[in-house]
Amino acid sequence: MDYSEKIRKYAETLGFDACGIAAVECIDPAGRFKKWLEQGFHAQMNWLIKTAEIRLDIRRRLPGAQSVVVVARNYYAPRPTVPLHAVRVSRYAWGLDYHYVLRRPLESLAAYIRSLAPETRTFLSIDNGPVLEKFWAARAGVGWIGKNSLVIREGLGSWFFLGCVVTTLPLQPDVPLENRCGECKACMDACPTGAIVEAGVVDARRCISYQTVENRKELDSDIAKHIDPWVFGCDICQEACPWNRDVRKTSERQFHPIPKHANPDPQELLGLTAESFAHEFTNTPISRAGLARIKKNVLKILENRGQSIPLYQEFDGASEKEPLSGSPQ
Repeated sequence: MDYSEKIRKYAETLGFDACGIAAVECIDPAGRFKKWLEQGFHAQMNWLIKTAEIRLDIRRRLPGAQSVVVVARNYYAPRPTVPLHAVRVSRYAWGLDYHYVLRRPLESLAAYIRSLAPETRTFLSIDNGPVLEKFWAARAGVGWIGKNSLVIREGLGSWFFLGCVVTTLPLQPDVPLENRCGECKACMDACPTGAIVEAGVVDARRCISYQTVENRKELDSDIAKHIDPWVFGCDICQEACPWNRDVRKTSERQFHPIPKHANPDPQELLGLTAESFAHEFTNTPISRAGLARIKKNVLKILENRGQSIPLYQEFDGASEKEPLSGSPQ
């Protein structure tokens, strides 16, 4: 018996905005992922190299895997009015950490899949496992991979998180969607650092989002002069995408903006201590960057603006650590 339609309907009851299914097979027959790594486009994200073989063959993580169920959850909310002199945070980080928000419904979906047939096994990931979520999303018909390397779906644009349930249950796969970017290069043209080196390929070393969140070293000087006003992440390529216009607001209230998280005051960020940073940002994506990274980003933005900066900046308790996972999508 094929349970695909039951799984899609159950995913809808859990609040997911889209659900697709792919059969487990070679995920990257053209070797694009390995080439991306060989070119050093992963920057300091060395865990991608360590888990590359598993990412390319998910059966190394779940022996006997036959299907991948991919779900999408809309996180779009309009940006609140930007106060004068404020800095900006990427839209995905305005609310609670999506790992926490999506974990329970994704676990419920995995449990439902296991209940359909005896001895069915599952493995789930919300960009925190060795899974190439974007590749599987495209294979499962959830969307197509745009020129900025993000998955795009009509009605949602690219403003959504992905979750995957890998399972040993054989399911009827969905048909991949046609890539509808056409000749449009809006995202590529909008990127101020030229991080989108070719269609679908992003060099993380030049990406403002990577530099302001994942980078554990000093900001590259050529990139640093372009980060204003982005203190955490960057939405420039998404905001330029025509498919991201007129998308509906998320129904998940935990993704709605927490006061002052979308457009924080730079001086308030500089005044944070380790304790106040933890109080304000624990259980939000912003905590991944760490206080030291956030303050360094603020100081660089103020320098770019020609504004006075403190002669001495206290970084007590703001040690930087490896992030929980990569960025969404």
